[in-house]
Amino acid sequence: MVAQASLPVFAESVHKGDVPKAYALQRYYTAADVAQHSSAHDCWVSYLGKVYDLTPLLLEYSGPLAQPIIDAAGTDISHWFNPETGEPKTHIHPETGLEEIYCPWGRYIDVPPQGPESNWPTNRSTPWWGDARYLIGSAASRTRRIEIVNLMTKQKNMLEVAVDETVEEIQKRFLIFNAHAASYTWKRLGKPLNMNKTLEENGMKDETEEFIRLGIDPDDHIPVIHLYFNDDLSEA
Repeated sequence: MVAQASLPVFAESVHKGDVPKAYALQRYYTAADVAQHSSAHDCWVSYLGKVYDLTPLLLEYSGPLAQPIIDAAGTDISHWFNPETGEPKTHIHPETGLEEIYCPWGRYIDVPPQGPESNWPTNRSTPWWGDARYLIGSAASRTRRIEIVNLMTKQKNMLEVAVDETVEEIQKRFLIFNAHAASYTWKRLGKPLNMNKTLEENGMKDETEEFIRLGIDPDDHIPVIHLYFNDDLSEA
C-alpha cells in the first residue's frame, strides 16, 4: 500500500556513488515530478497510472540488461505493458516464430533470454514490474496550473499540481518556495479554502480544456490563491 502524502513517511534510494536525498512519499506525481529522477542513481518511471522508484533495482543489477531502464529513467513506459494484464507486452519473434516479451528499447532486467544462458538468475520469484516494493504513488491523471501569491511578501509562484490533490497536498508542494507555508491561511477570492478538499471541491473549476476549445490561451486565465500570514500563531 502506498503511503498517504499527509503521513510523515520517507523513502530513500541508496547507491554507492550518487545517493539521492530522502523524500516524502506523495499520493500523486506529475510527469514533471518523475522527469526530475532521470539517472541510474535516481531512477523513477511511471506506467499504467503508477509511479515507481527503480533506483534500488539498478543498485542490485548492472550490465546491459539495466541499460534500457536507465534510458527510460524519468519517463512514462506504459507502452512497454499490456494495460489489461499489467504484464509486459508480447509479440511473435519474426525469426523463431515464438512468443516473447516485446522490448522496444532492448531486453531489460527480468526478461528471460530466448535460449539458455548460464548467467541468467533464477532466484527471483517476482519480476520488478510486479514488485510492490518499488511503488511510490500514482501518476497524475491530469494536471493544472495555479498561481500562489503571498500577500505579506508579495512573492508570486506558479505551480503545476495534480487535479486530485487536496489543498493540503498542494501546500506541501509549495514548501520548496516557502518553508512556512503552513503558517498562512490559504484563500481564494477572500474565502478560506478547505485544506482537505481538492481545488475543484473548493469551487475552483479547471477550465483549461474549455479555454482551449474556445481558442483562449489558458495561461492568460490561471486561478490565483492568496496566502494570508497567521500572525497569532503560538509557535514560530
